[in-house]
Amino acid sequence: MISDYFVLAYKNLKHRGVRSWLTLLGIFIGVTAVVSLISLGNGLEMAVGSQFGISQTELITIQASGAGFGPPGSTSVNSLDLDDLAAVEKVSGVKRSMGRYLRPGKLEYNDKLAFGYITNVPDGENRDFIYDNLDESAVDGRLLKDGDRGKVFLGYNFYVDKVGLDKPITAGKNVLINDKEFEVIGILDKKGSFMFDNAVFMGNSDMDKLLDVGEELDLIIVQPVDVNDMDRLKSDLERALRKSRNVKEGEEDFTVETPEAMMDTVNGVLGGIQAFIIIVASISIFIGAIGIINTMTTSVLERRRDIGIMKSIGARNEDIFMQFFIESSLLGLIGGFVGSVFGILIGVAGTAGIASFLGTDLKPSIDFALIGFTLLGSFLLGGLAGISPAMSAAAQNPVDALRG
Repeated sequence: MISDYFVLAYKNLKHRGVRSWLTLLGIFIGVTAVVSLISLGNGLEMAVGSQFGISQTELITIQASGAGFGPPGSTSVNSLDLDDLAAVEKVSGVKRSMGRYLRPGKLEYNDKLAFGYITNVPDGENRDFIYDNLDESAVDGRLLKDGDRGKVFLGYNFYVDKVGLDKPITAGKNVLINDKEFEVIGILDKKGSFMFDNAVFMGNSDMDKLLDVGEELDLIIVQPVDVNDMDRLKSDLERALRKSRNVKEGEEDFTVETPEAMMDTVNGVLGGIQAFIIIVASISIFIGAIGIINTMTTSVLERRRDIGIMKSIGARNEDIFMQFFIESSLLGLIGGFVGSVFGILIGVAGTAGIASFLGTDLKPSIDFALIGFTLLGSFLLGGLAGISPAMSAAAQNPVDALRG
């Protein structure tokens, strides 16, 4: 019996042609916007996550408040230094700590310039820890080792020339970094992180000579003894740094961040933007629902005679109600289906574009749960919009309807 309602509803919608498609337009635009924005938001969230995603889930990061990895002192009032590193090393629960530099620089090759970041590679056990923890390996040549001087290895984007040099750089080539010549001994395997794939890696001594980094640090990386005790360690580190930097609680000029906190902050910002845009896009769905009400109300007025005939040959009020209710639900379902298809296509294409821009290996995916909820929601929305016209149709007096 239900299937008969659907067949009849489909024939009626098909018979009305252009009017049906115009009614679907509001639902279609709204659903397309919502689905595409959710898909793009999820893709952007994964892409941003991949920028952190070089296996730093067990490390705590410390940096000066406002630090933006510019020249020393240019972006923070009070940079981190070796005294801060010494204070961190004394905190109970710290297994390993090391200072890291991350400075902007220029690289010249093939008579062209590229800009990126220069970061240090420490010596000894810390170097091995960095290689292991960040899963660093060479796709061409080798990585730095103790005793290397005047040598660097580069991020993957230099190897495939995504930095605008018009020629890829391979192991054995010489490049100018901040106007000083270095030998490229290797290329880092692709990490899927814009920062790492565009970075120049050099030893501590070479970086100090080139940039005169002195005792200032851009980051302090901390490996905890127990990864399940990060919150306590974070509090202890903050206490030690307040004492080292002579600042009061609430006036900290530094930040201590766990991986979860960093990702929560990023995801919170992305989620807020996504929610705002979805609310705006939902206005189109609301307008589409009003369009369904208008269309179904007009349909009831146009088909009064048909309603009268149906009632005169035995159709019950619930039969008339179900016919119009299913018809309006089908309007919502079709609009939701077409909107979901277009929304997913836009989301997949957009996610692929984001991944290509950031140089990540992010694979676009289809969220079938999202499609299912969207179809169910659009079907129910269409049904709700059609309740009033359906009740009006069911309440028609057959004699009056036949006269009309």
